[in-house]
Amino acid sequence: MIPIPPAVRVWIATGHTDMRRGMNSLALLVQEAFKRDPHGGDLYVFRGKSGKLIKILWHDGLGMSLYVKRLERGRFLWPSSADGVVTITPSPARLFA
Repeated sequence: MIPIPPAVRVWIATGHTDMRRGMNSLALLVQEAFKRDPHGGDLYVFRGKSGKLIKILWHDGLGMSLYVKRLERGRFLWPSSADGVVTITPSPARLFA
């Protein structure tokens, strides 16, 4: 398990993202589309069109990391927002069906 400091905010990109994007391309998306600093220490979560794949971008102060999770069964449940990004708070929640 990777320890994430309690002050880290989690940003969920609503809709779907092209999962061919890599670390640099996702960081550019965070910077240009969301007007956020990808090196600021927050987590940015992106979901693919099928709902079976997510990518998480995180800069921990030392370097950028890209985490990928693919479900063999089910899909990740995803929120919708008019702004294109949603922030969540720590709470027990059902993230996949």
